[in-house]
Amino acid sequence: MAKNTGGGELLPSVDQVTERAINVGYRFDQKLQRWRQGRALQRGDIPTMLAFDGYGSPRYVRALGRVLLKTRSLVAETDDAAESIRGWRSFSSVPYAFAHVNVWLGDHEFHFVADKGGVIDVDLNVSMAPGVHTIYMQAEGSEVTEATVTVVSDQQHLGVVCDVDDTVMVTALPRPLLAAWNSFVANEHARTPTPGMSTMMDRLHRKHPHAPFLYLSTGAWNVAPTLRRFLTRNAYPAGALLLTDWGPTTERWFRSGSQHKVQNLQRLARNFPHVKWILIGDDGQHDPQIYSGFAQRHPESVAAIVIRNLSPAEAVLASGARVSDGHRVTSVPEGFVWIEANDGASISDQLRDAGLL
Repeated sequence: MAKNTGGGELLPSVDQVTERAINVGYRFDQKLQRWRQGRALQRGDIPTMLAFDGYGSPRYVRALGRVLLKTRSLVAETDDAAESIRGWRSFSSVPYAFAHVNVWLGDHEFHFVADKGGVIDVDLNVSMAPGVHTIYMQAEGSEVTEATVTVVSDQQHLGVVCDVDDTVMVTALPRPLLAAWNSFVANEHARTPTPGMSTMMDRLHRKHPHAPFLYLSTGAWNVAPTLRRFLTRNAYPAGALLLTDWGPTTERWFRSGSQHKVQNLQRLARNFPHVKWILIGDDGQHDPQIYSGFAQRHPESVAAIVIRNLSPAEAVLASGARVSDGHRVTSVPEGFVWIEANDGASISDQLRDAGLL
């Protein structure tokens, strides 16, 4: 996570962080990234600031962005050209580790240092009126870019957290070869929307127009622009993407996608104690366990758990891992709704019966 410099010392250098790392895989990965960053700077790649949509309360705003080093040809591409970029191009740009970033929101100005992946993910201690605001970001040497942040009123008592893979789009992510195809070869035009889910989400948005919509996924920040175009093209409600950074950590060879989701849900419960969330996911990975575990710890923060059941064919592509096949989650507190169905239309019917639509 990026840190506010606050006028004090900056974050440690890449070398210092790498030397302190326990995991040899992390040290190797960081040396590789340092080499890539050095090569990119030598050939004249340009710092590029990507600002992502954020959210917040009247007392704070979560700002999200990323700094990359891009070739001049990539920077010069038009939006139409960007839409046709194959998935692997999302991973070809080099993260700008520990880049200095300026952030402007309303009358406030902040100075941060990005993390080792070039990511800015910070809570800004600002007072903002409920509604949609524009946030501006600039890395040293980059153009100023902008995004929106949605400030949620304290009178808003319902929100929506939705998974992405196999929930709003069919990707069968757990299967390595198909996941690689979707991530590195196919563009968003080749991704298949889940039947009826965008209509169901739109109906939720119309019923609860001031509810925050957040898309919580184990996908990498590299694909954020692609996911945003997919969601927009398929008429999903606007909302912040909460993604992660692939690769080893200082203690683990592979990052925990489940931990990423659990930590973000905990953060929402802490920052929005007055909001009950409709948690939407699928039974191809660990969403039922993650959501039910969160409901047990924070029953006051859950309005409903919605699980999209994968079809038999999708379950095979998803390594056959289905909670509904003998591993049903039953240890959940009373007082909220548990919904399961294969498509958005069936889920909508059950949400309507529960009084949420």
